[in-house]
Amino acid sequence: MPIPSRHRLAGPAAAVLALILTGAGCAAPAGGAGTTGTHLSTATPPARGDIDGFTWALYAEPPVLDYIYAFDYPQNTVLANVCESLMRWTPQLTMEPGLAERATNPDPTTWVYDLRPNVRFHSGAALTADDAVASLNRHLDPELGSYWTEDFKNVDSVEKTGPLQVTVHLKRPDALFAQAMANSAGTVANARALAEQGETFGTADGGLDCTGPYRLGEWEQGRSLRLDRFDGYWGRRAKAGHVTFSFLPDSAARTNALLTGEVDGSFAVPPESLSRFRAADNGRLYAGEALTNINLAVADLGGTLGDVRVRRALMLALDREGFAKGAMRGAASPTGSLVAKETWRGVPPEQVAGQLAALPPVHRDLKQAKRLVEEAGARGRKVTVASSPVGPDVALLAIAVQDAGRRIGLDVEIRTIAPDAFTALFSDAEARKGLDLFPYTYYFSITDPLSLYSNFRTDQFENYGGHSNPEYDAVVDEASAEYDPAKRGAVTARLARMAADEAVCLPVAEYPGTVFLNKRITGAPTTISYMYSPWAAEVGAS
Repeated sequence: MPIPSRHRLAGPAAAVLALILTGAGCAAPAGGAGTTGTHLSTATPPARGDIDGFTWALYAEPPVLDYIYAFDYPQNTVLANVCESLMRWTPQLTMEPGLAERATNPDPTTWVYDLRPNVRFHSGAALTADDAVASLNRHLDPELGSYWTEDFKNVDSVEKTGPLQVTVHLKRPDALFAQAMANSAGTVANARALAEQGETFGTADGGLDCTGPYRLGEWEQGRSLRLDRFDGYWGRRAKAGHVTFSFLPDSAARTNALLTGEVDGSFAVPPESLSRFRAADNGRLYAGEALTNINLAVADLGGTLGDVRVRRALMLALDREGFAKGAMRGAASPTGSLVAKETWRGVPPEQVAGQLAALPPVHRDLKQAKRLVEEAGARGRKVTVASSPVGPDVALLAIAVQDAGRRIGLDVEIRTIAPDAFTALFSDAEARKGLDLFPYTYYFSITDPLSLYSNFRTDQFENYGGHSNPEYDAVVDEASAEYDPAKRGAVTARLARMAADEAVCLPVAEYPGTVFLNKRITGAPTTISYMYSPWAAEVGAS
């Protein structure tokens, strides 16, 4: 989901981040299973035994495996098996202890993490509080330009308070920070390796020294990357002796590699090949929660879309059902919500039902949309939407917007942008000049809708249109300060209603994730948890 995020970008890796956001969003290839009659699971059947190794397809090569820049599907799919965080995201999309066996919150602005004893890095060095302090403090160093700095915006200090204890002091209560310790923001690496390797850490030249069930093996740039089992792992021993990731950017080549057995499995299979995967006799297609939405970002609240009635009109006129069925090959469900339903996990339905029921309807209402355009005096006014060859869903969504606008009296122009330039839309305000809308895919890195709705607070990085409402900001602050999930969810539901009323971003569709496994392996998760937990360790013989 995911397009650089709200985080500050630095160096050449910024271009690769193009298709992400966090919690994280991403315009990387969408993967989904058909929404009609599809059973969503949390994992594939457990492995029956060990296996020498398996191969896995990635749609792109990770530019780097340094955790502070791990902000897209390829990087995290690999890194989750090599490095670990203080907490861990489970296949059920809940949070559990990771390298910290216990996390406590003695007061609203203090988090204490007690590390597991007897944990070893791949080099053999013992895990200590010094490693955790050094690892977290890298996100606070502006010279490094971590992509996860937004998660540390309320951190005042990180200090060692015992041989295996780290204490984080916050400037103000921050419920999202605690959850971010289960993704790359909470990763712990060997402090000595970080200091010695510097800029080469996480590269083919420098390597990694972490604690995961696999260690970094041979990295043949442009072709493949191998992980080898770490037999000194503190947790359950990995079932496969090695994992080889093949970089296959061409979706047709990736599909053929899976169907011929050249590679054993892949997450987020190409949606245009879903029918072939469903009919395959050499493996099986599975689906799970991806916490992923396709939305339309409002890039300019000062032009034609400055009138909320025009924004609402476009939402009413957009053929979201046609887009989900056509552009996404039936792999998505049209939605009036900016977040997938599963992000509300842990929130009593009765606390949010009223607010969510008031969200915009999915079905088109051209009559009402035309009326709103007339009331706004916007007939014939220009709206510019971005398109790009980064994926068919992006181009087809731009066409759908153009069709919707023309049906209700707007002059919609499509501006096609090269893939590299398209990535800049998510980090550079100058790149967005002259645009009113652009498509983006948003995936979550934690199971909390607040991670998206907080983006529309004044001056937030991902507040692309410059939305500013003191009342909205106050509700964001109220939700952020609430550690109880049920109470926070109830406040966030108010934000969902406010964001919809102000049409600060236009929801289009949500879709599940997919995984295809051939008949020789099983055990992979089906949910987006694979981004931040050591999923490959569970893959073995079927």
